[in-house]
Amino acid sequence: MSRIPPGHVATYGQIASLAGRPSNSRQVGSILRNLPDDSDVPWHRVVNAQGRISDRGNVTAEGLQRFLLVQEGVDISESGRIDLSAFQWEPQEKL
Repeated sequence: MSRIPPGHVATYGQIASLAGRPSNSRQVGSILRNLPDDSDVPWHRVVNAQGRISDRGNVTAEGLQRFLLVQEGVDISESGRIDLSAFQWEPQEKL
């Protein structure tokens, strides 16, 4: 996940696939949700398969994720969607 460059996003499923566990997208979400506050992992660059910020039941975290993505130049539509064809990271190799 640390390889996702600023201004790009990856999906939970994409990260799971790159890690060799294509059916473990929920586990990716769980790992990100449990990162320590001082982690340098760019958790905010991971979104769901629809290009949306996932509902965490925590408006503050969702707002922070939106803010960080916009600061990096990621466009988020009024409906909350990121155009994956424009902003999805395409890695050259597996994680």
